Amino acid sequence: MTYVKLTIDECIKLGYNSLFIVTIVSVFIGAVTTIQTAYNLVSPFIPSYVISVVVRDMTLLELSPTIIAIIYAGKVGSNIASELGTMRITEQIDALEVMGINATSYLVLPKIIGSLIMYPMLVILSMFLTLYGGYLAGSISGVISSTDYLYGLRYEFIEFNVTFAMIKAIVFSFLVASISSYKGFFTTGGALEVGQSSTAAVTSSCIAILCADYGLAQLLLG
Repeated sequence: MTYVKLTIDECIKLGYNSLFIVTIVSVFIGAVTTIQTAYNLVSPFIPSYVISVVVRDMTLLELSPTIIAIIYAGKVGSNIASELGTMRITEQIDALEVMGINATSYLVLPKIIGSLIMYPMLVILSMFLTLYGGYLAGSISGVISSTDYLYGLRYEFIEFNVTFAMIKAIVFSFLVASISSYKGFFTTGGALEVGQSSTAAVTSSCIAILCADYGLAQLLLG
């Protein structure tokens, strides 16, 4: 039961507390993508519903899983690294080990499980909000009618794109949580090094996300 409670706490900390930034970013990404796609599709031979087809595929394949992962790494990764780093330099981790508690399992495992549970949910929410943001931008600006936008969302839809996005979400969530935990857990020094560990966690997580993004695209779509 202890691990269940810790995991639930981490789910709230990592997932629920990230809802606001994910919501804002997703809506504006969808809106901007719709406007810019419409700006570039100027040929009279291209039907307007192609705009929402492009927005849909970009959202599912790249925007929601990867862009939100970068933001997730910045918010959650730095939090995990600084929290564990502070516990390390204040000798709280050493105290747990002296008491016979497996500090890695007690502190790191709930964070990884919480990230694996919550980040795919954030990606699903981001997909919906990005497409909805595009719908609002298209309707308000008049670049595409709501009927054409909805038709484009359904046009030749490939179900595997959603599966691919979920695979990326699971991989990215594990990378962010594990890398950030590692950087924080093995912090040495003082308060200055905690900040450096936090920065290193975000940098390493972003690089790992981009490498994994290319690797998964090549493996699953290449």
